[in-house]
Amino acid sequence: MELKSQWHRLDPATRQWLMDNPGCVVLPRTISTIVARVADQPVVRDQHGAIQLTAADVSFIRSRIHGSSASTGDHRFFDAVQPAPNGTESGHLD
Repeated sequence: MELKSQWHRLDPATRQWLMDNPGCVVLPRTISTIVARVADQPVVRDQHGAIQLTAADVSFIRSRIHGSSASTGDHRFFDAVQPAPNGTESGHLD
């Protein structure tokens, strides 16, 4: 299954989850179930019910993120270091 060909069949919440989690290459069972339900062809799932995305699928999702951020003017960072909740130091060593 190619995610690109099924994208229009996914509900907005599932599409948003995929764009919010662009580094996820193995979809959780709940998202996998949604994708498998709308797919127009059989979907390969592992013993836990998860779907592994191909490099082309991950690239497609990232292109969708880039396209949506370019149209809204938003720029998104995917960084392992997050700011502290109180807005002070991030804990990052300089």
